[in-house]
Amino acid sequence: MLIKIGFDIGFELRGPTPMVLMLFVHPSRESDLRGPQELQVEPALPVTHYSDLFGNRCARLLAPPGNLRLALETLIEDSGEPDPQSSDAIQHKIENLPNETLAFLMPSRYCEVDRLSAVAWKLFGETPPGWPRVQAICTWVNQHITFGYHFADPSKSAFDVYQSGEGVCRDFSHLALTFCRCLNIPARYVTGYMGDIGVPVVLPMDFSGWFEVYLGDRWHTFDARHNVPRIGRIVMAVGRDAADVALTTNFGSATLKKFFVISDEVSASAA
Repeated sequence: MLIKIGFDIGFELRGPTPMVLMLFVHPSRESDLRGPQELQVEPALPVTHYSDLFGNRCARLLAPPGNLRLALETLIEDSGEPDPQSSDAIQHKIENLPNETLAFLMPSRYCEVDRLSAVAWKLFGETPPGWPRVQAICTWVNQHITFGYHFADPSKSAFDVYQSGEGVCRDFSHLALTFCRCLNIPARYVTGYMGDIGVPVVLPMDFSGWFEVYLGDRWHTFDARHNVPRIGRIVMAVGRDAADVALTTNFGSATLKKFFVISDEVSASAA
């Protein structure tokens, strides 16, 4: 299937503002692009690109005071299949894990492994290791945390979510992936596009957050917020938690004036 993805984001800046942008499809999905991935910047500004510590594609610019518009629209090919399920994926002993996965066992800004370790072992210590354990975590978080956009709080951590019992998609992911790390399963945060393909339409469209775990020698997708396989996830960035994958980082005062995201299936003839 073909999916049209893109965004139109506007800021009002009080002064000259350096910015870091993480608004591109992840390198692992670039081969699926069926159109150019060109960032439109108004006013026209020099933009430089680099890869961060986690292999995400990033850009940086220096914006002048006033209004700034960032926009992009392109096409990407997707399998059209729901998230793959691997119920027999095994959990590795820590000594057998690849070096590059170890960072995703550690505490991070929003994921307090030390504060939730006893809770995780009490809740899930008797579950079968591997895929069934991660699924049990997702089911528990899905059933015990109440979703609501009005619960959004950029300072909320996994421990805060556990205590309050409420949050948005990033909070569901932070709590679930923290429980995984507590149980010695590498887990990383993911942000990207996930449209309403194959499910009832929910507006307005937004970027989404989910997580991946390392089982059976590869990374697998899990989503504690929805807790069902979904169609059309497009990864943009991965990191230890949401702090590593902020779509825009402004080094100065910036007021969000416009935020529009698209992720819709289109026919080949329409493309």
